[in-house]
Amino acid sequence: MTDCRPIDSPMDPNQKLMTSQGEPFTDPERYRRLVGKLIYLTITRPDLSFAVGIVSQFMQAPHINHWNVVLRILRYIKKAPRQGLLYEDKGDNRISGYYDANWEGCPIDRRSTTRYCVFLGGNLISWKSKKQNVVARSSAKAEYRAMALITCEFIWIKQLIQELRFCKDHPMKLYCDNQAALHIAFNPVFHERTKHIEVDCHFVREKLLTKEIITEFVNSSEQLADVMTKSLRGPRIQFLCSKLSV
Repeated sequence: MTDCRPIDSPMDPNQKLMTSQGEPFTDPERYRRLVGKLIYLTITRPDLSFAVGIVSQFMQAPHINHWNVVLRILRYIKKAPRQGLLYEDKGDNRISGYYDANWEGCPIDRRSTTRYCVFLGGNLISWKSKKQNVVARSSAKAEYRAMALITCEFIWIKQLIQELRFCKDHPMKLYCDNQAALHIAFNPVFHERTKHIEVDCHFVREKLLTKEIITEFVNSSEQLADVMTKSLRGPRIQFLCSKLSV
């Protein structure tokens, strides 16, 4: 890979990987070792989370097409091998976060994937890319499950920094680009369409009523969690990485 040409995105936006796709890879142990190293690299490279999460699903029986995507990730890393997170004092210590859900994003089981990123004082301190446990029947339900997950992360981080006496007790701001999920959060009436996420509704609404968290709508163009939600093209990745201080 030392002579390979760098590339501006870790994965082709039009590519969908399946379980049995192409010829089986002849050295699955090599595939597992390399993907394991890439998973470790995502600790400081959130822009790799989506692509690495995809290829890690095929570690049991990788195929040639899966291996080619792994090589493409390496070509993307070669473009900026020293890239990583930058932390600086921005004069603020409030907690905020962005979340998103890729509804039915997995072509294998049609489960949605939750992604979120949490900031402390404008610096990225926590992020996650995780497939949801059940199939969501609408994008609003997928987004609301993601909202409940990042709310749990908010509460844990707040308790941790309070024990460290690091910051004052400010409301935590949650940015969302799905209007339906925001309406569910503030709607006190449960009905047939929300009964499957009723526990999440009660949990999030409780935090909203106590002013522990506040929500704000953000346009999709400013949704920072997109870099961990879907495969994007180079200019979009560069824009989001600059916002994440990567």
